[in-house]
Amino acid sequence: MPTELQSPAGPPAAAARGGGEIHLQDVCRDYRSERGALVRALQGVSLQAASGELLAVVGPSGCGKSTLLELVCGLQAPDAGTLRCAPAVLMPQHDLLLPWLSALDNAALALRIAGLARAQARRRAAALFAELGLEGFQQARPRELSGGMRQRVAFLRTLLSGKPVLCLDEPFGALDAITRAEMQDWLAGMLAHERRTVLLVTHDVEEAVLLADRVVVLSARPGRVVQELPVPIARPRDRTAEQVIALRARALAALAQGGRR
Repeated sequence: MPTELQSPAGPPAAAARGGGEIHLQDVCRDYRSERGALVRALQGVSLQAASGELLAVVGPSGCGKSTLLELVCGLQAPDAGTLRCAPAVLMPQHDLLLPWLSALDNAALALRIAGLARAQARRRAAALFAELGLEGFQQARPRELSGGMRQRVAFLRTLLSGKPVLCLDEPFGALDAITRAEMQDWLAGMLAHERRTVLLVTHDVEEAVLLADRVVVLSARPGRVVQELPVPIARPRDRTAEQVIALRARALAALAQGGRR
């Protein structure tokens, strides 16, 4: 069945607080291996996200999580099933900052690509630097920034795209444990203030429980939805709280079940 994608709404950097729904019904995706064999990455995946919801997706390596994000962003098309999604932007695991540009110009890149003049794009980006904990680093090159600060610049670039749906692919996977925990707390605060619909792919089950409204667990390849776990815990969430620990255990049990399929 064909993919259904809505038209982009509004200019870049517009407040994208509504119309951010995601709907997948029985979506399948295949690809060819290096030897030419047909391999199924996703099998009959159905999931929905309401506008402003944060949906975390966990699953074993190779189960199609990144493929799922690329489908939602329109970078791939499903081989079967229906996909309807508001305009979405992908933030990959690695920040992909351009080393010859300043932090400010890297953040403003989405606006420049959309056609804004450099001065206007820089003004829009600069207005958010303090809010994202980047004040004073506007002219720093990526090599002069810590891993966490590079990810903040990449996240700001993603926000400035103006898309109502953010697809985050292991955004903190390359960070050390302490920085990762700090960035999880920072992202939770940012998304409470700058509300978007978020599809977060992560290998870290605790991260999923700390950040998400719901956690979707995928099976081993081909990825299928094994379980959806609501996270009815008030924010901010304490990683040592009994509810967080219990939900983490349930998600890990679902992962183990999916790995046997």
